[in-house]
Amino acid sequence: MTPTSEFTSNRSSGRSIAVVIFLHVIVAAAALVCFVPFIWLLCAVFKRGDDLFTSVLLPPDLHKLTLSNFHDLFNHESFGWWMINSIFLSSAITVLVVTLSSLGGFVLAKYEFRGRGVLMLIMLFTMMIPSQVIIPGMYELIWKLGWVNSYAALLFPGAASVFGVFLFRQAMAGVPDELLHAARVDGCSEFRLWWDIALPVVRPMIGAFTLLSFIGNWNSFLWPQIVLQDDAKYTLPIGLANLISQPGSTAGYGPLMAGTLLSLIPITVLFFFLQRDFIAGLSSGALKG
Repeated sequence: MTPTSEFTSNRSSGRSIAVVIFLHVIVAAAALVCFVPFIWLLCAVFKRGDDLFTSVLLPPDLHKLTLSNFHDLFNHESFGWWMINSIFLSSAITVLVVTLSSLGGFVLAKYEFRGRGVLMLIMLFTMMIPSQVIIPGMYELIWKLGWVNSYAALLFPGAASVFGVFLFRQAMAGVPDELLHAARVDGCSEFRLWWDIALPVVRPMIGAFTLLSFIGNWNSFLWPQIVLQDDAKYTLPIGLANLISQPGSTAGYGPLMAGTLLSLIPITVLFFFLQRDFIAGLSSGALKG
């Protein structure tokens, strides 16, 4: 290697290292900005009501820090039910929507039938309609079925996801047709084709959609607030919002912050369990276009 080429190589290597360092600094700064609300929340749960808006993070006098917000929250007679309701509904709806979406995606990807193109166009059209527009019609239907103030009003509408069907259709398209034909020759039923052949292949997409569905249902607020009326049937977002009884009062903000912090635990635990599948599912979707 000549001195000139060696100098050029070292110079390019130095530029690459500088670019990598610069990108790491940018990512670290962006991550810090994203963590600011969580840091503020972590500090707020240990403040008294009067200190919530007088100090940005921790109060100057650290002796004012208290655990009374958690005490007040746990003493609320319905908080335990709110947590149980949210865990049950989010889990049940997620299982239903992942199962039905994967079945629908498998059918659209691997079966030829009359009207498939029209059906897909209709489904795409429904995705363009804002969900808030159909709420009056949904509520009228739920009322006629007698499902107001019942979990059926959340389970059945939440079990269908056009987005999930198309997501799984894209993933199921990557399942080799030869593998399905070989399984049919061996006597495998159509249901087992979906369960034993297709689902293991698209496991990363299952993990990604499971996480997205659970978080969406865990944070759902508008529709549950409309159809649920009993305090004991509330989900966690509705119950925490109702802790603040008067618009100008700060008495309920402390327990609200404590409840918000506790509500992050289930989705954080689920993310750590599914993060590998979540990242792999998003990456496979990006590579397939």
